[in-house]
Amino acid sequence: MITAADFVKLWMISLKGGARCSMSQRVRHILDTIAEMFPDAHCELNHSNPFELTIAVLLSAQCTDETVNKVTESLFQKYKRPEDYLAVPLEELEQDIRRIGLYRNKAKNIQKLCRLLLDKYGGEIPDKHEQLTELPGVGRKTANVVISNAFGVPAIAVDTHVERVSKRLGLAKADDSVLEVEKKLMKKVPKHEWTITHHRLIFFGRYHCKAQNPQCGVCPLLDQCREGKQRMKTRNGRKSKP
Repeated sequence: MITAADFVKLWMISLKGGARCSMSQRVRHILDTIAEMFPDAHCELNHSNPFELTIAVLLSAQCTDETVNKVTESLFQKYKRPEDYLAVPLEELEQDIRRIGLYRNKAKNIQKLCRLLLDKYGGEIPDKHEQLTELPGVGRKTANVVISNAFGVPAIAVDTHVERVSKRLGLAKADDSVLEVEKKLMKKVPKHEWTITHHRLIFFGRYHCKAQNPQCGVCPLLDQCREGKQRMKTRNGRKSKP
């Protein structure tokens, strides 16, 4: 996704950031760098409306977006509205999403969610965070994804990639909870950049700063990452041994 020339350019940008700078300058440097690396970062869950997005995000818990997209390709053809999910036996819905982890529990939540949508919201996905979190299977992260992507409300959803990257880059502490990470990002990142920063942090974590084998050797933000520096020090130490 990023060429060697791009990395050289980004590395030079990182050097200009300087070792000593304020937190706001560090954050700006990080945001600008990941923006150059992933200018087209976006939600990778396929959907065409708020309802489909909500179902897709619900299914994505402990599952890759790639797998979810494979399942929803046929799922969204069969089920268009909340009524459609309630018109079939639970066992049939389970079979339709069986490739998804925890599919039995998710199938139950989908039908409960659809029932609540019909009973309370006229079959439509509500656009308020507190209303979304009342829906079965919808937690804070899912609600943040839906309000930001479906309704244009600034929000930072903290998934495993956002949490890992935020802690590695010093935007949050290693022992911070997911909620604490979210609050710190909301405080440090300008509000109008919350949603795009969420997407860029995910891309950075998914394609570059991976949980296993992160690309520290060519990372333009190595100077901001204590873990990365230690990893490179250990790696270089091994290479220098006879």
